[in-house]
Amino acid sequence: MEIEETKLQLETERLVLRPLQNEDYHRWLEGCRDRLPSQYKYDDNKMDLSGWTQQTFNDKVVSKFKEYADRDEVYVFGIFRKSDQKQLGKVELETLIRDEFQWGLLGYTIHNQFWRNGYGKEAVKAALDIAFNILAFHRIEAHINVDNEPSLKLAESAGMEFECIRKGFIFEFGAWTDNMVYYMNSK
Repeated sequence: MEIEETKLQLETERLVLRPLQNEDYHRWLEGCRDRLPSQYKYDDNKMDLSGWTQQTFNDKVVSKFKEYADRDEVYVFGIFRKSDQKQLGKVELETLIRDEFQWGLLGYTIHNQFWRNGYGKEAVKAALDIAFNILAFHRIEAHINVDNEPSLKLAESAGMEFECIRKGFIFEFGAWTDNMVYYMNSK
């Protein structure tokens, strides 16, 4: 399922969501470099950026993400602030099953220096719009650790509904952990 890259862009009041491009290297690097120290358990630590060159970014990020999208596996969207083009984070839409299900998974990350500005909610709502109206998913889920309060609140504020808790659902932190499932169906 190959979709024109121009169709995989969406503007909101303050943001632009689109696939990362080679020209985004310096914005991406700045967003990662300027992250604050980890704020809580589910906040990624600062990334080791030594060795990340323009070519590494082109090959390991831009090209890989394009390959995944071309195979309808994962669509990764950089989140950019319109006012200054800063890269604020990313959202991902992963294909779980197509066929009669049209079922996908949503993930999101906002660099912690940009938290508490409503960017996450705005970006997730835009990603859901892309999921249903461009990628033709019928159902999108977010699988969230039961103790990840900020992510749970974000899913709810973006209009997703709580469905269930999946016990021992994902192996992380050295154990099988429970996840809360939030979902939204196409209208």
